[in-house]
Amino acid sequence: MYNRMHIIAASLAIIPAFASAQEVQTVKIGFSSPLTGPQASAGKDNQGGLQMAVERLNTQGLVIGGKKIKFEIVAEDDQADPKSGVGVAQKLADQGVKAVVGPYNSGVTIPASRVYNDAGIVIATVASNPKITQQGFATLYRVAASDSQLGGKMALYAAKELKIKTVSVIDDRTAYGQGLAEEFIKIAQANGIKVVSKDFTNDKATDFTAILTSIKGKKPQAVFIGG
Repeated sequence: MYNRMHIIAASLAIIPAFASAQEVQTVKIGFSSPLTGPQASAGKDNQGGLQMAVERLNTQGLVIGGKKIKFEIVAEDDQADPKSGVGVAQKLADQGVKAVVGPYNSGVTIPASRVYNDAGIVIATVASNPKITQQGFATLYRVAASDSQLGGKMALYAAKELKIKTVSVIDDRTAYGQGLAEEFIKIAQANGIKVVSKDFTNDKATDFTAILTSIKGKKPQAVFIGG
């Protein structure tokens, strides 16, 4: 959905301003993402993008305060789990990272960002729940669209372009899925779309027979899935 390498490279470009050449020549960049489990493929793709960006920056011979700076990645697996994400945040803070690329998931980012904020660590995340930036943390940057933009734009497209009149909504109860579904519903209803049903699942479910059978009986023109 996003050009991960370009996003990450742009995020890293702000980091030298926070690195003190008097303290270190090697600047540690943390990485928090799911590297195991169902979302591992996304996490590893992001890790590869970060590695490419860091390698590119390191070839440029960046100099701060008269000293050459080299970036070093400290990667941690947050397992797409809020509790694990908070543990990763504390671990990265203890290791003295100057900035963090991630977390990937909204449900991880919301609690973990408090730890990063308390430690004064810059974070650049693609997580999209609006609550992330509403916390007002000075060193937190979202480098992708928020749910209010994503869900709202999809609702407008459904109403204005697809001419949808009825829709069923499913969300997986994650911070991302729930936030996306809520924004979609709000804008959809404001533009004349009737939400005929709202169902919930979880991000580990694989059998949707019961939900789809129920939705089939409602006969919606479309189904929106937040997750």
